[in-house]
Amino acid sequence: MNISGNTIFIPGSTSGIGLALALELKARGNTVIVGGRRGELLAQIAAEHPGIDTVRIDTADAASIASAAKQVLADHPDLNVLVTMAGVMHAEDWRSPASFLAAAEATVTTNLLGPVRLIAAFVEHLRAQPDATIMTVSSGLAFTPLKITPSYNASKAAIHMLSESLRLQFADTSLRIMELEPPYVQTALMPGQEDNEHAMPLDEFIAEVVGLLETQPHAKEIQVERVKFLRYGEARGDYDQVVETLNGLVPHEE
Repeated sequence: MNISGNTIFIPGSTSGIGLALALELKARGNTVIVGGRRGELLAQIAAEHPGIDTVRIDTADAASIASAAKQVLADHPDLNVLVTMAGVMHAEDWRSPASFLAAAEATVTTNLLGPVRLIAAFVEHLRAQPDATIMTVSSGLAFTPLKITPSYNASKAAIHMLSESLRLQFADTSLRIMELEPPYVQTALMPGQEDNEHAMPLDEFIAEVVGLLETQPHAKEIQVERVKFLRYGEARGDYDQVVETLNGLVPHEE
């Protein structure tokens, strides 16, 4: 993926990593379309950041994805990058089925079915472009589990393997599959995460990600240094210690 000259759609980018990445990519000379559920946030983003386009999309709703895709492609026929950013993260206690099932279902719908449906909606268009990229978004938790978020961990592990598989299928085409693997970043994804001293500052994360995109445009996985502790625990042979360390750093309730 070239760092500039693209037309990029990022559903799930009205806050956090998505919005920060959208603004940085816009500053690097890309046309960026921000997608999200809340109309008031989209209007605020458009007003505060002239040149950013917006579209309403709920990635947990198949009809909303289809409608948004139609709008984005009509307004931006040169679209060549899709970033499947939207995601949710819920604490779950699987020892109490009544308390976790709804959260687990919502997580799988948004984090796994959402990207699957998004890719299905855009893949034919992207394959027709001379140079296109689908950037999936997994997590360090795809490789090392956080005790309190079983469905999130599983959904991100599924995204990793989906990315690996699609990369094989599209290997002889102009469509690249990149996987962004964030570590624990200071965002509002979970309560207390924005201010947790063990989480990576958002601006540092975005700066490192954009630097990697600039210097490694053909990378398969975008990994900031902080995520490698989680990503490669099993390969290093210290997986059990990594699991223990991670779960000791992130606040949780029994």
